[in-house]
Amino acid sequence: MRLFGTNGIREVVGEKLTAAFITRVSGAIGATFPVGEPIAVGRDGRTSSPAIARLVEGTLALAGHRVIDLGVLPTPAIQYMVPRVGAQLGVIVTASHNPPEFNGLKCIAADGLEVERPVEEAIEQATEKEVARTVPFASLGLIQRVSDGAHRYTEGIVAQVDAERLRQRRLTVVLDCGNGASVETSPHLLRRLGCRVITLNGHLDGTFPGHPSEPTEANTRDAQRTVPAVGADLGVIHDGDADRAVFVDHSGRYVPGEEILALLARDAVQRAHGGVVVSPVSASQSLEDTVVPLGGSVIYTRVGSPAVSHAMVEHHAVLGGEENGGIITPRFQVARDGAMTAASVLDLLARSGHSLAELLAGLPRYTLVKERVECPPQLREGVVAAVGESFREAGQRVVTIDGVKAFREGGWVLLRPSGTEPLLRLFAEAKDATTARRFADEGLAAVRQAIARAKSPG
Repeated sequence: MRLFGTNGIREVVGEKLTAAFITRVSGAIGATFPVGEPIAVGRDGRTSSPAIARLVEGTLALAGHRVIDLGVLPTPAIQYMVPRVGAQLGVIVTASHNPPEFNGLKCIAADGLEVERPVEEAIEQATEKEVARTVPFASLGLIQRVSDGAHRYTEGIVAQVDAERLRQRRLTVVLDCGNGASVETSPHLLRRLGCRVITLNGHLDGTFPGHPSEPTEANTRDAQRTVPAVGADLGVIHDGDADRAVFVDHSGRYVPGEEILALLARDAVQRAHGGVVVSPVSASQSLEDTVVPLGGSVIYTRVGSPAVSHAMVEHHAVLGGEENGGIITPRFQVARDGAMTAASVLDLLARSGHSLAELLAGLPRYTLVKERVECPPQLREGVVAAVGESFREAGQRVVTIDGVKAFREGGWVLLRPSGTEPLLRLFAEAKDATTARRFADEGLAAVRQAIARAKSPG
């Protein structure tokens, strides 16, 4: 039974994610860890999250665990708090950027990192066998509320940047919280850094009425319009659980996530006089082009923050992240962190005296096209393999770190199964938009042909 994808369990509430299923998984978690070990539970602002969190907390307490209820916080704030409250495990009720009907569970180790795969496998096996622990009345766990997580987290970020210089710069920021968990932290953080903050979608609402939770270019039009309209220096947009941040420059231009990753990687490598940057195989070529001339190097992993974070620890990386706005700043914590990313960009603006557009102008620029194709889960692996074989037959160099990535003259195409949705994700990159679009279209044609053949093998 495979329950955990690239970033936890994510399912549609009322379909697979039922009260019975949540209780089974929570019982398995409770039975996997020794009686009495403290477990922290936090949640995002989805409509279903309070009910799910209560099921998780009650099940764990009845299994003899002391439960530390962290309330509504961004995912990185919960990761920050897990070691600081002495928990041996953290359970986050979240579906990150997925649509509102989704929710899920994500497990965090005692050090604040995502748990490694063997822990997930142990929970999956216990869930399949319906393992659950019962304890006598005298051993029941208590549920303790900790309410200062937002304050401790934001103050921790403030300590990582030159707050005084930022206050002197007095930047104006349009902050789009996306009606998500960053409502609890990011407005206060930016004001602590001396920013004039204009908030969009700044109230918690698990239906995400402002725009869909994933901060794509199409979903962030309000910020793109508002930033130049009010004369702001930049815009910051979070996803539902605020482990990501994407940006809009002063002109209203949406900044692709790979540009921010390259920008912050350049700064980290320069400040460290070298060092390793870790990113998934989906990373833009611009990352290597940026850091290698400065004495840095790039290590590639499977897609997903757990793979990136654990490789960062192994290689003592100076920065890590993904092209979707999920940046990991290890001097603070080894976790994707939208608020820390926002603070890092603001700090760089204050230290350099330049605008975001000016800083980005010096980076190598590629066009990255992202597509998604619906595909039945049972067909995904076979379709990826078939497309990979077609790439090889065309004489393209192929790597299989995650899915299949084919290098072509002037760029590359990557196809991989989504770890959170019944989709195949396709990425195509080239120096110019026309070539990137052509690569993507050719890749999509190969995918659709492979799906059609898989559905009609005869």
